[in-house]
Amino acid sequence: MARTVLPMPEVSQIDVTRHFTRLSQRNMSIDTTMYPLGSCTMKYNPRVNEDAARLPGFAMLHPLQDAATAQGALALMYSLQEWLAEISGFTATSIQPAAGAQGEFTGILMMRAYHAARGDHKRTRMLIPDSAHGTNPASSAMAGLTVVEIPSDSRGNVDLATLKATLSDDVCGLMITNPNTLGMFEEHIQEVVALVHAAGGLVYGDGANMNALLGIAKPGEIGFDVIHYNLHKTFSTPHGGGGPGSGPVACNDKLADFLPGPIVERIGSEKEAHYAWKTPAHSIGRMRAFHGNFGMHVRAYTYIRVHGEDGLRAVSQNAVLNANYVQARIRQMNLLPLPNGERFCMHEVCAQGKIDGAPSITALDVSKRLMDYGFHPPTNYFPLPKIVPESLLIEPTETESMQMLDRFIDALRQIVDEARTQPELLKNAPHNVEMRRLDEVKAARELVLCCVI
Repeated sequence: MARTVLPMPEVSQIDVTRHFTRLSQRNMSIDTTMYPLGSCTMKYNPRVNEDAARLPGFAMLHPLQDAATAQGALALMYSLQEWLAEISGFTATSIQPAAGAQGEFTGILMMRAYHAARGDHKRTRMLIPDSAHGTNPASSAMAGLTVVEIPSDSRGNVDLATLKATLSDDVCGLMITNPNTLGMFEEHIQEVVALVHAAGGLVYGDGANMNALLGIAKPGEIGFDVIHYNLHKTFSTPHGGGGPGSGPVACNDKLADFLPGPIVERIGSEKEAHYAWKTPAHSIGRMRAFHGNFGMHVRAYTYIRVHGEDGLRAVSQNAVLNANYVQARIRQMNLLPLPNGERFCMHEVCAQGKIDGAPSITALDVSKRLMDYGFHPPTNYFPLPKIVPESLLIEPTETESMQMLDRFIDALRQIVDEARTQPELLKNAPHNVEMRRLDEVKAARELVLCCVI
C-alpha cells in the first residue's frame, strides 16, 4: 500500500509530553522494581557512572582522533585494563570485545591460536559442562571446534569421572562457568583445572558471574588461563535496552600475546606517562571497529574507582548474602523445591516452579503471576530442563534491601497459596499489566516480520 500521505495529528507540546511519559511509565525498569533475573545480574546503575560518561571530554571524543589528543581517555582505558587484570589474577587485558558473548568468542580464538602457534593442530574439541552459560557452546562452534558436553553430578559440580574419561590429546580446553548457572561454586575446581592442564588443554572461565567473587577469589590464581567479564553484570554498566554491552578479556602470560589489539600501553613513569596503542605480537586481530564500547568503559572505571578494593569485596559479599537469604526463606517456608538447597549458593539461587498440591502449575505460571505483584520474573527454564525441570533462577543482586527481599518472598508465598486454591489465577496471569500473556508458541511459528498499515 503506497504511503503517499501520512496524516500527522496536530497536538500541543504538553499532550506529546504526557503521551510519551505515560508510555515510559508502563515499562518495568530497575529504577521502579526488583529484577531478579538469574544469570543476567540486573542491578542498579549508579547515576555517578552516567554523569562520568557524559562529561564532554569523554562523550564528545571521536574514535579517529589521534592518540595524542585523547590522552585522558587512553589513561582511563589503561587503568581499566590493569584493574580488570588485577581483580581476576591475570597479567593482561583487552577491553575491545563489545559483549560477553564476543568476549567468549575472543577467548576461544586465543586458545585456538595458542595451540596452532605450537603446531598442535589436532586440538579440535572443547569440553563444556551442562551447567555453563548457554552461549558457550555457540562460541566454540563458531570457532570451528567440536563441543563435548560434560554432565553435572548430584551436588551441581562438574562430574569428575566423565571429565577424566573425556580428556585426551585432542582437547583444546574446557569452558567453565564458576559459579555455575545452578548458583554453585565448583567444589573441585582446582582438580578440574589440573586435569585439563595435564591433558595439554587450556581452561576458559566464563566470568559472567564474577560479581560473586570480587575480592574473594581470583580465577587466575585458581589456574584459569583466560576469562571474559560482563561489565554490565559485574560493574553495573547498563544492561538490556540500556546497553550496549562490553566483554573485556583477561589472560595469563601464556596467552597475552594473542589478545585482540590494539590495547593501551603506558610509556614512562606514572607521573609523566604517555599512552599509546599497542598490538600484541601474535594478536588474533581486531574483534570490533575502533576500541570497544568506550562509554561502558567509563562507567565501569567509575564504579571500580568509587568502590575500591574493600567496596568491591562488599559487593560480592552482599550479593551472596542476599541470595542465601532468599534461599533460606524459601526453604524455611517450604515454598518451592530447591534442587541443591542443602548447599550454600553464591550470588543466585536455583528453585523450581513446582508446587505441592498444584500439579498443573509451571515455572512460567509463577513468573507471570509475579508480574501482578510488581516484580519482574526471574529467569525461566535456565539452567536447562534436563538439569533442573521447571527452573527459576533468582538473582537478587547486592543492591536490593532486606525489606525488598521480604516483599519478594511474601509475593512468592501468596502465589503458592493461590496455586493451590485458585490455579486459574496463575494460568491466566498476568492480570494487572499493560500486556496480557502472549501465545508464545504461535508467536514463534507464525512470525510477523513487517508492520502492515
